[in-house]
Amino acid sequence: MPDKDVDLFVIGAGSGGVRAARIASSYGARVTVAEEYRVGGTCVIRGCVPKKLLVYASRFSHEFEDAAGFGWHVPVEPTFSWPTLIANKDREIDRLEAAYVSTLERFKVNLVRSRAVLEDPHTVRLADGSRVRAETILIATGGWPHMGPKIPGVEHAISSNEALDLTELPKRVVVQGGGYIAVEFACIFAGLGSEVTLVYRGENILRGFDDDVREHLRNEMRSRGITIVCGHTVTAIDHAGDEYVTHLSDGSKVAADKVMFAIGRRPNTMGLGIEALNVRIHEHGGIEVDDYSRTSVPNIYAVGDVTNRINLTPVAIREGHAFADTLYGGKPTRVDHRDVPTAVFSEPELGVIGLTEAEARERLDVVDVYKTSFRPMKATLSGRATRVFMKLLVDGVSGRVVGCHIAGPDAGELIQLIGIAVKMGATKADFDATMAVHPTMAEELVTMREKAASYNRAAAAE
Repeated sequence: MPDKDVDLFVIGAGSGGVRAARIASSYGARVTVAEEYRVGGTCVIRGCVPKKLLVYASRFSHEFEDAAGFGWHVPVEPTFSWPTLIANKDREIDRLEAAYVSTLERFKVNLVRSRAVLEDPHTVRLADGSRVRAETILIATGGWPHMGPKIPGVEHAISSNEALDLTELPKRVVVQGGGYIAVEFACIFAGLGSEVTLVYRGENILRGFDDDVREHLRNEMRSRGITIVCGHTVTAIDHAGDEYVTHLSDGSKVAADKVMFAIGRRPNTMGLGIEALNVRIHEHGGIEVDDYSRTSVPNIYAVGDVTNRINLTPVAIREGHAFADTLYGGKPTRVDHRDVPTAVFSEPELGVIGLTEAEARERLDVVDVYKTSFRPMKATLSGRATRVFMKLLVDGVSGRVVGCHIAGPDAGELIQLIGIAVKMGATKADFDATMAVHPTMAEELVTMREKAASYNRAAAAE
């Protein structure tokens, strides 16, 4: 392409876009990245990182309560300052953004702080009207909160974006949604002292997760004072004085200081110009790509949440790296989207990998189910009424562990390590042969011997 300005133009400087840009540049490609908001994308600016900082803050209230059982006396009632937390969070986000920018500079990637729109398969138009010709274009624009159908007063609702920048902690919060974000923010607000009502249209929170885990978390959240209303939706929001009144589909009303909608995120494809270029959209709403992240237009690629495959930061990073290896490193690389470990930073925390029990029964001839629930050692002195839940799903024919589900302290840390074993194809016998670390919560993963249930497809058919 003799008239090109750059080899690669990346739209979006989030986790996937930045990784793709710097790896492509390290292979010698001339790369420009355009970002209209802030470098770092959803994860760094308005997602994983700031949310996890709020999660840490919310857990201190439990720690103060639990300390008494271990002999600690706090002579003064602990107080919490939301403005201090948000200010400190903002400073950390600024630091991380600067680190991302520094990384791009170090790898000689040209950063353009502008919106970018596709004019043709090789031309990108920037906000100032200038144009850049690129041999290859990578779309990495992520996702954006979906506010659902138009209902009266929906303009009064906030999304997770605004929730991270509130000027004060609301005393009462209504959260609509039942996925990762809704559950995590419900626990954050509750841990910081807000009165929380979670409204979800489904029969139980966290659709797609293992049913036992869903029920366990729901009970734990309720024990922490969170009101969970399933099978209903918010149908209207009235603004009355200093409060909002949410109308639910069963005719009931709930008063709140803030109403948050966390009903999902949609691929951020609006206004990119991809429709005119016939870039195909998958039936799930994301940009359709092949195993190498190539779209229906041969020189246009897409990675991360905008493809709506698995919307997790490490997946976007892996996809961006694989794209650069494939195109510029001479190493064609497919990303394996199977058995991806994930965590929900709720209270208690969840860590999961692999199949749910329902999925295992659909796919395997024989499924052995091992599960346990117990009071964690810390709770024996703190007096807290909480329980840990663990579940292993095993292919009854091969013995391979095909699913692991944990609800309890540091479940996210545990599932990262268990994920290695599951990805390697470890069997239940391998788990059993591993010596336990005592006394720990994690030792239950290698000491579970009794089957809780066994499913045999042939027997079920009879």
